[in-house]
Amino acid sequence: MERTLIGMLTPSSNTVLEPYTSALLHDLLPLVTAHFQRFTVTEISMRDDALAQFDPAPLLEAARLLNDARMNVIAWNGTSSSWLGFETDRRLCASIEEVTGVPATTSVLALNEVLERTEVGRLGLVTPYLDDIQAAIVANYRQAGHEVVAERHLNDRGNFSFSDYDEATLANMVREVAKSRPDAITLLCTNLRGAGIVAELEREIGIPIYDSVSVTVWKTLKMTNIDPARIKGWGSLFEDRRLKN
Repeated sequence: MERTLIGMLTPSSNTVLEPYTSALLHDLLPLVTAHFQRFTVTEISMRDDALAQFDPAPLLEAARLLNDARMNVIAWNGTSSSWLGFETDRRLCASIEEVTGVPATTSVLALNEVLERTEVGRLGLVTPYLDDIQAAIVANYRQAGHEVVAERHLNDRGNFSFSDYDEATLANMVREVAKSRPDAITLLCTNLRGAGIVAELEREIGIPIYDSVSVTVWKTLKMTNIDPARIKGWGSLFEDRRLKN
């Protein structure tokens, strides 16, 4: 049986991305499956110890372990480069490909591709992060040509605590951001329970919503030549013709 095996590098304190990724891929089982390897991430802040969690060495070791199971693609399923700088993810992907021989991507690079291809100039931003993390994210997206016209954040250093916020809390944050009528809104964090609220909220507010877990699945499917449109009921990301090819 020919299978597609998707590897996900996972923050150790994350409890959302694994079940939501598996739910997104449910209808593609057993031919497409996701597999997870953790490394230590317990706090999101600008403290030196917190920033050091994203040193490439543990991610590369996790990628090596994942590839014992012969992955077709490996993704860093986290959003650290949104505040550290997008180039950190590009370097990481090159290193993963060098040590494993497997194509690599990240949640942030996937999101950035979606924003470019759908020509998002005015961006809405919803995160759980601290004030200074949020400010760095806003600055990085402005520099990339995506002006954050509205944002909401929970000012939490997490990381485990991010998963405790319920869907109603996140939906209300999205609604607040939507009042500024951005071209799109992103739920930026792979430990937020965002994926399941996207489709209904899009129908309510009439604005595309790009969740970090969902965009990672979208990109890994494209990299393995599987049509993301096979995923039904999880929002416009998987249906938008601009994102087909």
